[in-house]
Amino acid sequence: MSKNIKLMQGNEAVAEGAIIAGCDFFAGYPITPSSEVAEFLSSKLPKIGKVFLQMEDEIAALGAVLGAALGGAKAITATSGPGMSLKQENIGYASMCEIPCVIVNVMRGGPSTGLPTLPSQSDIMQAKWGTHGDHAIIAITPSSVNESLYETIRAFNLAVKYRTPVLLLTDEIIGHMREKVVIPDKSEVEIIDLKLPDVPPEKYNPYNYTSGKVTPLAPMGEGYRYHVTGLIHGETGFPSQKTDVIQNAENWLIDKIYKNIKDIEKFEEFMTGDADILVVAYGSTSRSVRQAISMARAAGIKVGMFRPITIWPFPEEQISNLSKKIKKVLVVEMNMGQIILEVQRAACGSKVYGLHVTNGEPITPDQIFAKIKEVSEN
Repeated sequence: MSKNIKLMQGNEAVAEGAIIAGCDFFAGYPITPSSEVAEFLSSKLPKIGKVFLQMEDEIAALGAVLGAALGGAKAITATSGPGMSLKQENIGYASMCEIPCVIVNVMRGGPSTGLPTLPSQSDIMQAKWGTHGDHAIIAITPSSVNESLYETIRAFNLAVKYRTPVLLLTDEIIGHMREKVVIPDKSEVEIIDLKLPDVPPEKYNPYNYTSGKVTPLAPMGEGYRYHVTGLIHGETGFPSQKTDVIQNAENWLIDKIYKNIKDIEKFEEFMTGDADILVVAYGSTSRSVRQAISMARAAGIKVGMFRPITIWPFPEEQISNLSKKIKKVLVVEMNMGQIILEVQRAACGSKVYGLHVTNGEPITPDQIFAKIKEVSEN
């Protein structure tokens, strides 16, 4: 079978991945640099009998996505910095009510309206802590156009499997660059579909905090009647202030993610086997790091890279294990220092350095190579 190869933009690849994953519904509000996701899906979804909605604002867009998901649709929205800030209340609602959906954030410079057309990686901590209350989140950071397509499919799978919002964090560079993409047939990739509960409506509880298994979300309108609320609720969905129910509900939102971290995590190691210096980088920045490592190796400096693809939950165990044999760690990010705090926590015993640039330009291999030389001489 001949391969289906296209030259695509990163944002188009996200949209193509959503369609392959079985996306039924998009609602969004145009915002640079994510607008091409909406543009692509506005053309494609109606042609295959699916729904595209342009909403009046970012809050309404995610609200529509959550409503569609409760109705049994695979749903997605796309936004960027300021829009992501507006979505936080509904992200918390989706976490509490366990509504599966995919939220794409094509990161740009901030705060506020910041730098609409320039790249940044400054929403990493917002992804984990942006909404209030204790809960776990899944966030994915692809580093290429091809990976954007496949990780969008994985984002949908994780959302369905764990009944949770999944964040796909790209950036202006990945979103707007064009690269070769190998588009798979649906039969070539894993696609996890929504499934009906295996109990009749009269025996259905929408939440299960104690069995360790995620209860399938019954689509509204299929005969299953249940209560959906952002209040702490018991397994029936109705609010509760009983202490054991509250604790079980809070534990469950954390445990269903962290107890399945081996299934959720994904990362890449590059030339770490003999490395004296470990560079931690993600997204588009990891591409410059890869080139800088080649430059450093040519200069006789043994450097390797660890690249989280699933950035939340943070791959703490992998960083900790690498830091036992590599005592110098350099974190490279297009922000003022965000994931470096997690690396410092995990890499106990190693000296952790940072290279953080927020001037609206990509961090170049030359800048990274210069920092690697500085670290090697310390």
